[in-house]
Amino acid sequence: MATVQVRYIVNDVDAAIAFYCQHLGFKQVMHPAPVFAMLTRGDLRLVLSAPNPSAGGGQPMPDGKQQEPGGWNRIVLQVTDLPARIELLRKAGLHFRNEIETGPGGRQIQLEDPDGNPIELFQPAN
Repeated sequence: MATVQVRYIVNDVDAAIAFYCQHLGFKQVMHPAPVFAMLTRGDLRLVLSAPNPSAGGGQPMPDGKQQEPGGWNRIVLQVTDLPARIELLRKAGLHFRNEIETGPGGRQIQLEDPDGNPIELFQPAN
């Protein structure tokens, strides 16, 4: 089992698989149903679930609230050359929430997947 498992709610599981595998180096582990897939990247397992009224991690909450993509919690992927990675992803037409920010631990930027879920690309300070 992966060291860390994160579930993202997405509207289109196939589009999300393509995004994470083509642009961020994830590998597809399983996709047994249109509303569910599991991907890995190193020790990270990313579970993709579409909102689904009948079963699984995309079910509504007991109070009826529907799960939806987006928010601010995010996975962080470490990169070695942040500007080069950003340039490559921008050329592919991908959307960023912000520009590079520099903090005490390094530099980061937030990328969005096709459903608006954030992914932070992080380059540690030397």
